[in-house]
Amino acid sequence: MQFGYFTLSDNHYVDNRRGANEFVADILDEALYAEEVGLHSAWIGEHHFSTLGVLSCPDLVLGHVAARTKNIRLAPAVTVLPLHQPIRVAEQWATLDLLSGGRVDFAAGRGYDRREYAPFHVSFEDNQSIFEEGMEIVQRLWASDAPISHHGRHYQFDNVAITPRPVQRPIPAYVASFSRPSIELAGRLGCNLIVAPFAAAMTFGGLRQVADLYQETCTRHGNRPGRLMCSYFLHFADTPEEDAAARARQIRYYKECVIAAFPGDPATAPPSYRYFIEIVDRLHKVGPQDLTENSVLLGSSEQITETLKKVEAAGFDEVILYVNVGLKPHAQVKHEMARFMAEVAPNFKGAVSPA
Repeated sequence: MQFGYFTLSDNHYVDNRRGANEFVADILDEALYAEEVGLHSAWIGEHHFSTLGVLSCPDLVLGHVAARTKNIRLAPAVTVLPLHQPIRVAEQWATLDLLSGGRVDFAAGRGYDRREYAPFHVSFEDNQSIFEEGMEIVQRLWASDAPISHHGRHYQFDNVAITPRPVQRPIPAYVASFSRPSIELAGRLGCNLIVAPFAAAMTFGGLRQVADLYQETCTRHGNRPGRLMCSYFLHFADTPEEDAAARARQIRYYKECVIAAFPGDPATAPPSYRYFIEIVDRLHKVGPQDLTENSVLLGSSEQITETLKKVEAAGFDEVILYVNVGLKPHAQVKHEMARFMAEVAPNFKGAVSPA
């Protein structure tokens, strides 16, 4: 199992003195440091208008990372595909794949925050259909050597071929999932899958059940199952005081950043987002004792290793680590990244990448 760096650039906190520009600079430094300590990948989220996060252009940040690194894989976490014209998305990430020497992993989803959709004049209610059609277009443009045409419900064009071509044929593509339809879409399209463990536990019972559903869907559609990835929050804590501080930091993230972003209002949540109502209800009630291994890696190196061994046994190939959550100081983030790679990663075969 391999490990990566992950951030959603959460910065929507009460009385927060850290500006967006400062945090983006920290994220860039952390992504570069990820290669230095031997992490396999850097996954940078897309958020708009400072609703939850502040980094709107992960492709540009990763382009900068590509120019200053040699080995680390580069990925959005995730491209909110319905907000973008899919031809342009295919061009952007093919270009980064070329510039990085074939180091792009592409991940897409439909997001969850209605506030990000409205200024772009894209239908939040219809985003499942928009996402599915856009994902098919992106994959076709990367795979074809000849111009393609498309006449769908949301997009229509004739005789389009992109340049430059990606180095990887194909670029590894992931569908980000909180729900059964997205897992089944990944299986139908032959894509890899990335999930959040807390959503997997609430919706399916756990990571093992997600893996089973994904693999069954791939087989049903005649596709070979791809890579399975999940994200985890990471907090080292060796004393009761550190444990309490980490739990308070994580709960603050849920209550001040996440709840407002998730479609948890039964009166306005589209049918394809109804499962978020239960998630938001639980987040409103979350207490320190509720932060379990279903969502958070919290404790000593030994405790974190024990949890990740269960993830590995469930069939997951990579875990991306959300270290800079909840206004955690930049120096502490880098310390915990280095500690993870020194004390936890060596317990997993193939986890440490060359610097």
